[in-house]
Amino acid sequence: MVRLELDKVVMRRMKEDDIEMVKALIKEGCEGTENRLILHVLTRPLCLFILAVISSVLRCLVHSFILALAIPVFLLIIFLKITMPRSTGVLGSSLPYWDYVGSSYRGTQDETLPNPFSRISGKTPGTNKPRRKITPKDKDKELPTENVSLEREQEAGLVWVADCDGEILGCIFRESEKRADIRRICRVVTGSWYRREGLGRLLVHSLEQREMEAGALRVYTHIPFPSKLGEAFFRKLGYRQIGEGTDDEEDFEKNKLETPERGFLGHPLTKVFYKDL
Repeated sequence: MVRLELDKVVMRRMKEDDIEMVKALIKEGCEGTENRLILHVLTRPLCLFILAVISSVLRCLVHSFILALAIPVFLLIIFLKITMPRSTGVLGSSLPYWDYVGSSYRGTQDETLPNPFSRISGKTPGTNKPRRKITPKDKDKELPTENVSLEREQEAGLVWVADCDGEILGCIFRESEKRADIRRICRVVTGSWYRREGLGRLLVHSLEQREMEAGALRVYTHIPFPSKLGEAFFRKLGYRQIGEGTDDEEDFEKNKLETPERGFLGHPLTKVFYKDL
């Protein structure tokens, strides 16, 4: 773990040459998430019942208890890996991650999120050091050259990166402004060396402040099952899960518009949390 000075962090819009680093952060940040989601689906009572019925039928055909048990489980895992939103996707959205990572950098390049730590310390954060060197492995990765229409660019949402002295430490994804007073955080990722240093909290607070100044009244976020760490993180920031406590009629109508991502047999893959600004 590296000691991080939060007042030196600049949270700016993602640029084209940040894409590979952002992809690497996403892959690192959601490592194992897809497997945990698959295990969550496989252990649901209805799914276990269906697997037991299929195994009983196969037992009469293959004459092997082990094969009769393993074949349906193996086929279901393959099916889930193909149909389930990829772990590198954006939570709560059916859009693939490329629509966010590849499109959002085409907006205003000098847009930044406010950093309250800079005002407290009186320092002006900057990016004086050069960016990380591009390795031969990075050169082999060619970025898609397809044209991005204005409609797709607006649909993609926005991505901000936490930049400290030219190094990308983390990123936060925000859905496009489909609803006038509602925003949705689709993903928050921090590098493994900079966790538990307050970087994720800084990203979320800064985005909330920006959206509140823009007129947003509520922020939603999706947390994958069964991510206890992500759930605890957002609860500490004042978020509540939909359905907890007593909501008034207005809250109920708003929450109906935000539903969990669902997978095989309709089992929810995400929990929906919200916070009023």
